[in-house]
Amino acid sequence: MANKDKVIDLVFDIANKLRGPYRPPQYRKVMLPMTVLRRLDLVLQPTKDEVRAEYGRLQAQGLEGAALHSILARKAAKGRQHPLYNISPFTFETLLGDPPNIATNLTSFIGGFSENVRRIFERFEFELEIEKLDKSNRLFLIIKEFTDPQIKLHPDDLDNADMGDVFEELVRRFNEQANEEAGDHFTPREVIHLMANLIYTEEEDVYRPGIARTIYDPTCGTGGMLSVSEDVIKSENTDAHLELFGQEYNAESWAICCSDMLIKDESVDNIVFDDTLTDDGHRDRRFHYMLANPPFGVEWKPQEDFVRKEHDELGFAGRFGPGLPAIRDGATLFLMHMISKMHPSPEHGGEGSKIAIVFNGSPLFNGDPGPSESNIRRWIIENDWLDAIVALPDQLFYNTGILTYIWLVSNRKPEHRKGKVQLIDASRHFVKMTKSKGDKRNRIAYPSDENPKDPDQLGEIVRLYGNYQDGATARVKVKNSDQDEWEDRVCSRIFDNRDFGYLRMTVERPLRLNFQISEERIARIEAESAFQNLAKSKKKFGSAEHKAEVAEGEAHQEAILAALQEAASDQLFKNRDAFADELKVALSDVSPKVLAPVRKAIINALSERDQTADICLDSKGNPEPDPELRDVELVPLPHNIPLPLPMDYDRDADNTKLLQLVRDHCEEYLAREVAPYVDQPWIDHFKTKVGYEIPINRHFYVYKPPRELEAIEADIKTLEEDILAQLKKVVS
Repeated sequence: MANKDKVIDLVFDIANKLRGPYRPPQYRKVMLPMTVLRRLDLVLQPTKDEVRAEYGRLQAQGLEGAALHSILARKAAKGRQHPLYNISPFTFETLLGDPPNIATNLTSFIGGFSENVRRIFERFEFELEIEKLDKSNRLFLIIKEFTDPQIKLHPDDLDNADMGDVFEELVRRFNEQANEEAGDHFTPREVIHLMANLIYTEEEDVYRPGIARTIYDPTCGTGGMLSVSEDVIKSENTDAHLELFGQEYNAESWAICCSDMLIKDESVDNIVFDDTLTDDGHRDRRFHYMLANPPFGVEWKPQEDFVRKEHDELGFAGRFGPGLPAIRDGATLFLMHMISKMHPSPEHGGEGSKIAIVFNGSPLFNGDPGPSESNIRRWIIENDWLDAIVALPDQLFYNTGILTYIWLVSNRKPEHRKGKVQLIDASRHFVKMTKSKGDKRNRIAYPSDENPKDPDQLGEIVRLYGNYQDGATARVKVKNSDQDEWEDRVCSRIFDNRDFGYLRMTVERPLRLNFQISEERIARIEAESAFQNLAKSKKKFGSAEHKAEVAEGEAHQEAILAALQEAASDQLFKNRDAFADELKVALSDVSPKVLAPVRKAIINALSERDQTADICLDSKGNPEPDPELRDVELVPLPHNIPLPLPMDYDRDADNTKLLQLVRDHCEEYLAREVAPYVDQPWIDHFKTKVGYEIPINRHFYVYKPPRELEAIEADIKTLEEDILAQLKKVVS
């Protein structure tokens, strides 16, 4: 801990020496690759001379290619699987011995690395910065500062997990200077630890000696989730064979991730540089475990054309079959991508997979029934993949104070979890930070080298998940309390899958209108589009034909209005058919004949809603619905209905089979909950849709009555007295 914080502060202090040729938001262009470079330099120094001697001998023999790389890699570190070496004569210390040529020598130093390292520095685009640093007389200074023995970057002094923290804190600080969001790059370390512990709970196989497992992060950033996942498993099973995979679209983050992978002797070829949504870098692979913190609350407009094309053309054969989220937030696209990479379930002859992903609140409830977030939830829940959702505290992330949620998704649920979803309220499992970092003011506590006396809040959340008890309680802080007050609250609830589904039922009520031919209502006719169209022409504007048609139409309009004004009276009709007969008589002498669309418009203008009037009937004698009285009821799914529901996911899906299962249920609901309160309602069953939402906060809500009026009044009186006392001081 002490070394980690010291390194962060020292590197940040060095960055300030760039002021002048660089503005603060640009410091990262130098400091991040330089930190990576120095760490690699320290790793390779003990065997540097031996590697160079071996390289000279092999070159003399004419050896090159893969065999050369393999031999040099083994020379650099015993047992190494992936090449990591440097054949240049330089180290950071020897670079300082030739100040006039330091830029050329540094370029040569980078060029002496194995090819996989050179690719990393190409992504950093560091050669451009070397030239700029040299011209501004900063290069020698920066390299010299990095040779300070206090900056302990060797893995023996700073392990990979701590190094990840260093990079991420530097990224956060540099982003803060640039007014950018840190959340695009990394996740708070305690959240990563929580996700890793949750995803491997009840996964007994992963702790079996010799087990081989793959771990994937489609938005891997600097690689924190991959590294912590590996550490969690290795801490309990040193013999596990783990292969890490990732994809990242930010060049800088990709480079940092790859450098970390190399030092751990992981293949950098497994970390793909590209946009996961538009170009799946692991197209044909499946993974046992997947973790991600995708960008949430971020538009996916740049990827829209590609994603929609895959959705439209491939459907469920692609990644986005059930539907697409709103353009303003594409987080659920990443979950669908991850689901497409699950191994077949044990029921289908495979090993299955498990996913942990962190979202904001939108994927819980956004989207109307149909091909939106609702259908995505429906698809996941009806396939029995949603295992659990954990509500996290607010002010936990660096760039936002909103509530966030961990989703656990699996197609290898143990028997006792099948057909169920566990909701965990961990929103009060936190301690206040002594010093905030951006929007991050809270942290989930657990005993560590940094905070050995912390309560084990992380462990408590994991136990709530692992114990799998409906109604399980935990000791948590009282919300909005400035005091150190605690209470026992229910923090675990278990529900059937169907509890999150509902039917969106369209309820119609009859149209009731009265009619009158009065001066006031006649005036409304001129606003009707069908009436206005009488005096319009599609002939060329200004032509004789155009003028003739317009004149003819205007004459027709005047004839209609004149006939109606002649028939005007105080008589009020409450039956549409009777009024239609009266209107027919009134317009009988109008020439040309008033056509049906215009007649309909006239009737509309001369009508007003009247609940005492007769019901308007259609040509088949059925009540006509009143659009203004149309309502929607959300009806829970019946408890005896089997999942998945017999209804497709497209926008115009046929609901005939669904109606066979739910019609009686809906009619009973109508009779019980609607009919006693409104006039003659009925259901338009063909408009019935299926929706899914997960109102996690509602399930943990506990009503607390307001304080007694006497106590409130006493507080108000005290405040008034205080104000008066302060005013007296001002006046005197």
